[in-house]
Amino acid sequence: MTQTTSVWPAPAKLNLFLYITGQRDNGYHDLQTLFQFLDYGDTLSITPNNSGEVTLSPEIEGVPADENLIYRAAMAIKEKTGSTLGAHIHVEKVLPMGGGLGGGSSNAATTLVALNHLWEAQLSVDELADMGLTLGADVPVFVRGTTAFAEGVGELLQPAEAEEKWYLVAKPEVSIATAKIFGHPSLTRNTPKRTLNALLAADYENDCEKIVRELFPEVDKAISWLLEYAPSRLTGTGACVFAEFENEEDARATLNKLPDWLTGFVARGVNTSPLLSTLKVQ
Repeated sequence: MTQTTSVWPAPAKLNLFLYITGQRDNGYHDLQTLFQFLDYGDTLSITPNNSGEVTLSPEIEGVPADENLIYRAAMAIKEKTGSTLGAHIHVEKVLPMGGGLGGGSSNAATTLVALNHLWEAQLSVDELADMGLTLGADVPVFVRGTTAFAEGVGELLQPAEAEEKWYLVAKPEVSIATAKIFGHPSLTRNTPKRTLNALLAADYENDCEKIVRELFPEVDKAISWLLEYAPSRLTGTGACVFAEFENEEDARATLNKLPDWLTGFVARGVNTSPLLSTLKVQ
């Protein structure tokens, strides 16, 4: 094996809409959501080797290696295939933790896809997606790598197309635990189910936004500020919010006006994940 380092993207996602249509007896929520990728995200530099060990850098403070989704994804492939190979994985993080952009899930998916290729494990996309689901509900959509309409608890995926708009993504200085939002008694849980065509034709909304804005004034302030410039809403359960633009110029002009209590970036929505594009040229 050549111990050559290759670079793999772990892109962010947006929930362009998110509706909660019910709650199951086990506490999980049924939803309808549209995932789209951004041409922006973390980067994994992976060097395969014959050590049999998986090592990570840099260490994440307070997160033991065996709890890191990247490590768990790598070990899942080893357990599935019996591979005796190893790898060193270096992560360049740009996506905020607790932001609703799917950073951890994307890191795990990129690890599955990249090591499957580099270790020549020959697992199918379906097998990788099934493995991903054991790591997190959002991992399969990153593995499959195309814009998708999700139902169930997020595991039922249907390929979809969305306009590839430009987005300004902003994050207030707050981190939000998904469980806190989904466990809130006032969360909307009875939005009627609709067909994908009906949802695509309607104004996009997020059922979590009302509660998040009530609980976190910083998010409310951020959305209010962005609404002065473009249609804006929450992604996932936050804390990141996004504004949509028809072109990069307008998005960057608004980014330049961002107040100092917000951090942000501009990226384009894409229907094919940068991860798939990278895989094709490896």
